[in-house]
Amino acid sequence: MLWICYSTLTVIGAVLHILIAKTPVIYTFLLYFLVINIGAAGVTAFFGHAFRSDEVAEYIGWPKGNPFQLEIACANLATGTLGILCIWFRGNFWIATAIVSSVFALGAGVVHIMEIIRNKNYSPGNAGMPLYFDFIKPIVVWCLMIAYLLGFKG
Repeated sequence: MLWICYSTLTVIGAVLHILIAKTPVIYTFLLYFLVINIGAAGVTAFFGHAFRSDEVAEYIGWPKGNPFQLEIACANLATGTLGILCIWFRGNFWIATAIVSSVFALGAGVVHIMEIIRNKNYSPGNAGMPLYFDFIKPIVVWCLMIAYLLGFKG
């Protein structure tokens, strides 16, 4: 559910920003995607994995009480921090943020697929929307990034 909220906030925020400030479309959508879908989503995931770890583990279909949750929380916090910092930093910082978030998301997606194949784990947090967004997020960020780097204004 949160993934849909982040996507909706990205679109609404970017469209309003474009209409009010007359900023370039691709640039603005990329900025909002980095800040909301990577930044805010990463920080939110940090809180879930760090402070509601048993609930999150159950949602994913993994054992409760495992210290991996805190490691995942820190990885999410790092990625989320990079996304939020995109408000102030541009250029290669955006590229680095896209690389880190893509590697993390794609890696998580592969682990979810392995869980489905090996352990028949069809829990909503393993085989549902999180799995899809692990692959959608890198595609979207790189489509926007490449368009931005090639100078498309939108």
